[in-house]
This record gives sequence, structure tokens and C-alpha cells, in this order.
Amino acid sequence: MTRTPEVLFVCVHNAGRSQMAAAFLQHHARGEVAVRSAGSAPAETINPAVLTAMGELGIDLSNEIPTKLTTDAVEAADVVITMGCGDACPVFPGKRYLDWELADPAGKGVDEVRTIRDEIARRVHDLLAELAADPSEDDR
Repeated sequence: MTRTPEVLFVCVHNAGRSQMAAAFLQHHARGEVAVRSAGSAPAETINPAVLTAMGELGIDLSNEIPTKLTTDAVEAADVVITMGCGDACPVFPGKRYLDWELADPAGKGVDEVRTIRDEIARRVHDLLAELAADPSEDDR
């Protein structure tokens, strides 16, 4: 029996990029990947433009709450994807780390957020293809 891979998306406020990425992966992975998101300095609510942009695709983030990044969350993950959180994310041996350079949707209108959303969707699609092709990460 193979273990379900776990992916953690991290950005500063956990109100935009990491929430969109987690939602896309959760939607497309259909339970084949455990997904979490967190922020190094979480906001109080999800960015309204992000709610609108994701809602346009039928993905409702209105019940999501920005979450504080913890060492335990990083330690539990197989893949940690950072999006502008700099050195705030602890590094553990044996984890796969990716840094996705993406514009921050904070303060941007829905038109600009759509562009960010679409780039995140493309990267999540590529990540899911990699995870599906990657046999259970060496029996860790």
C-alpha cells in the first residue's frame, strides 16, 4: 500500500496564492494528494479578489481561513511549495522544496488576480502530473 503524498503551499498571508494553489490541487487530485496551505504572517480573511476569481471557476473559498505556518505542517509534508515567504519556512532534510515566483494578489483587482490564478492553475496541473508519475517517494 502506498502512502498518500502531502503537499504544503506557503505564502505570507495565506489569503491568496497558497489558498488558490491548495484549492486547485485539492479539486484536481480528488483525494489522491493530501493538501494544506499556511502563511508566515496570516491575514484575517481571504482576499476578496481571490474569492471572486476562484468563484468564477466554481471553486468556493469563502469558508477558508488563513492559517499560521507551523513546523509540524512542514515536517508532515512531502512537498513544500513556497510563494514569496522567504526564509520563514523551516527546512527539513528529505523534503522536496519548490519556490514558485508569483505576483502577490494583495491590493490587486480581479483582472490581475485572474492572471495569477491562471498561472497557479497551470503550475498545479504540472505538479499533479509529476506526483502521479512519481512512485511513492522511496518508502520513507
